[in-house]
Amino acid sequence: MSTTVRTRFAPSPTGLMHIGGIRTALFAWIVARQAGGQFILRLEDTDKKREVAGADKHVMDCLKALSINYEEGPDKGGPYAPYRQSQRLDSYKKWAQKLIDTGRAYADPYSSEEVQAFREQAEKNKQPFLYRHHRPINPPVWDGTRPLRFKSDPKNYSWHDEVMGDLTTGPEVIDDFILIKSDGYPTYNFAHIIDDKEMKISHIIRGQEFLASVPNYLNLYEALGIKPPIMATMPHILNEQGNKKLSKRDGAKDVLEYIKSGYLPEALVNFIASMGWNDGSEQEIFTSQELIKEFRLDRVGRSGAHFDERRLQWMNGHFIRQLTLDDLYKKVANYWGDEAKDADEKYKKQVLGLVQERLKYFAELPELTKFFFKDLPVDPALISNNKQLKKLEKSKLKELLQKAKETLEQSDFTEKDITTRLNELLEQTKQKPAVLFSLIRIATTQAPASPGLADTLAVLGKDSVFSRIEKSLTNL
Repeated sequence: MSTTVRTRFAPSPTGLMHIGGIRTALFAWIVARQAGGQFILRLEDTDKKREVAGADKHVMDCLKALSINYEEGPDKGGPYAPYRQSQRLDSYKKWAQKLIDTGRAYADPYSSEEVQAFREQAEKNKQPFLYRHHRPINPPVWDGTRPLRFKSDPKNYSWHDEVMGDLTTGPEVIDDFILIKSDGYPTYNFAHIIDDKEMKISHIIRGQEFLASVPNYLNLYEALGIKPPIMATMPHILNEQGNKKLSKRDGAKDVLEYIKSGYLPEALVNFIASMGWNDGSEQEIFTSQELIKEFRLDRVGRSGAHFDERRLQWMNGHFIRQLTLDDLYKKVANYWGDEAKDADEKYKKQVLGLVQERLKYFAELPELTKFFFKDLPVDPALISNNKQLKKLEKSKLKELLQKAKETLEQSDFTEKDITTRLNELLEQTKQKPAVLFSLIRIATTQAPASPGLADTLAVLGKDSVFSRIEKSLTNL
């Protein structure tokens, strides 16, 4: 095995790229970058019944969107091309023949109905089903029309996993699994071992669903005379409740959906890396270079990591706040609502500067800013649902709003002057900010929340503010 660190991400193109898959790719990429090695993308497209059109491109688009760049892959080529398993069938047949020649593989003579009958009999006897208990004494010559099975040699195994630690199993978990199916395509169990050998892969980083199969892989490595690469198993990512593996039903989106919603790639990378891993410190925000410097496989937790979308939003908000206003303006160009399409750039930048602090992802922009661009209808529920305002009579609300209008009429409408006059109004009316400022905010925005009141009023301008206050006074 090469001393160069070579890692790979080898998904099946059977659906959209989920967070768990991307985390595996990210960790494999980091391990390669730490050692100055190579990161490879390989598509394990041998399950033709489950393959989804366009899923291969989706995988590549997701990796590129997050700058998880690979040196070799289906669209790049490389010294060990091709990087699609469906184009490597001759290689699998060559290695399969080695196993046949050494008596370690045989043609499966049974029909699927016969195998199912064996399975049902085992269940009836309350025993685990093992195919090797039905291994034929004189199997037919393999001609490619039947499945080819591995002739296992059950034994105890002990091995080290970089995440899970030292593991041990007995012979009861080892079985005669299929190497090549009757359609001529290899199974994952066979093909990935051959590909990793031929592509000189040094580290296999993959999901927990493969852990139970490792003893079978070790048995096959021995039969082929191949030294196994270093292995690291990633625990499942769990839903927010932590009671099951994360799925789309739990609200998780695929990576490109998050990008489309306005999540920054660097925030997604930071969030995904931190699920189940930390460097032992309290640090939560990492650049890619810091991740490469600090990451260690042995600091990945062995139990499942919880998916927390609110934490992702907080993290994305942090990265949004680090952007300059000009940079943010460019990034949100396609996210403004229809009401903002005719507004001038200077005004939109003023609005964006106000909401930058509160923006968690770009798709929120229209909802957070629409009242800056059009008068919203008066919504009485905003007052009746407000804990403080609903206690006051309408006449009192009207009186306070009238005084606010009179005070603001004397302002030059700079943020500083508005702040001074609003504070004076608090003194004059003996009201709490939660009452007076909430009333003014609702009257001028018709929104449940807004940026700082003085800032908001200054950007809206005198005409808009007085027009909206008048409308609210009429409604009251």
